[in-house]
Amino acid sequence: MSDETLKSHRDAIDALDVHILKLLNERAGHARSIGELKGSGLVYRPEREAQVLARIRQLNVGPLTDESVAKLFREIMSACLSIERPLTIAYLGPEGTFSQSAAIKHFGHAAVTQSCASIDEAFRVVEARSADYVVAPVENSTEGAVGRTLDLMVSTPLRVCGEVELRIHHHLLRREEGFDGIRRVYSHAQSLAQCHEWLNDNLPVEVERVSVSSNAEAARLASLDGSCVAIAGDAAAERFGLNKLVENIEDEPNNTTRFLVLGYHETTPSGRDKTSLVMSAQNQPGAVHQLLSPLAENGVSMTKFESRPSRTGLWEYVFFVDIEGHAAEEKVQNTLNALRQRAAFVKVLGAYPVAVL
Repeated sequence: MSDETLKSHRDAIDALDVHILKLLNERAGHARSIGELKGSGLVYRPEREAQVLARIRQLNVGPLTDESVAKLFREIMSACLSIERPLTIAYLGPEGTFSQSAAIKHFGHAAVTQSCASIDEAFRVVEARSADYVVAPVENSTEGAVGRTLDLMVSTPLRVCGEVELRIHHHLLRREEGFDGIRRVYSHAQSLAQCHEWLNDNLPVEVERVSVSSNAEAARLASLDGSCVAIAGDAAAERFGLNKLVENIEDEPNNTTRFLVLGYHETTPSGRDKTSLVMSAQNQPGAVHQLLSPLAENGVSMTKFESRPSRTGLWEYVFFVDIEGHAAEEKVQNTLNALRQRAAFVKVLGAYPVAVL
């Protein structure tokens, strides 16, 4: 390629950058005007963002991938939203956890992420309105449900208004180079389980496996002791300056964690939604079958069914259910009304747009 041809491409890019910058500021101006019209009302509308991202992906003709375009527009919306009012998002800390990565993926880098010592604390700061939303892990494709999040959702006044799916890649991290002298491996219990076979095959049996509160905490501990390693992700490695001895050590290559976004408001239908609820059955034969039959009767598809001890009595359980459709839709409303007549307890946890990968 000649220097003249190269220059023509660069000049074109420079001109496009000027045009893109102008358009971005025009978009931001409209966002600010919308914020002024709303006054003290809600600034974050997950259903609107879901519609924008779906439309952008549909219009995309490349060469950028749909995923790349969605990420770019998520950050544009995040920056525009911050002009109205920056959002504060609580998550299970410390900095560098997958929960923080999920919060940033969903709300963008313009949001303020607030580290919490536990999932309980993350819920509490939002319930006290010291933060706007909490992003909490609810299930992993390899290890199943996150029990503490499910337990908290039974009693919290917060509503589910969004979900995030995050591909989880675990790395073996260490302050030092090489494998010599490793005595201990730190990680969250679920991450240790997700990397169980790799650990069996690649680390000596005498290396102690220690469960800690989060992967970021594991990375912090490993940064203090050269004889220790951690299982954590890219954000934790960067945060604590650790070397990646081995990348992507998860046993399941499609390892994905689903997170829920909870706050104090409800959504309207976006066109592709999910409704989550928790319920308990009457103590009688065939009660669970009777509990689920309204779904089939109304043509509503169930995407998740999870049982959990109710904590109110021995051998009593509650059932967490996800169904397709928004709670405001007629067939979903009919299903919920039928469930309320048959169940001992029903709580709609929230209706929200389906996650965009």
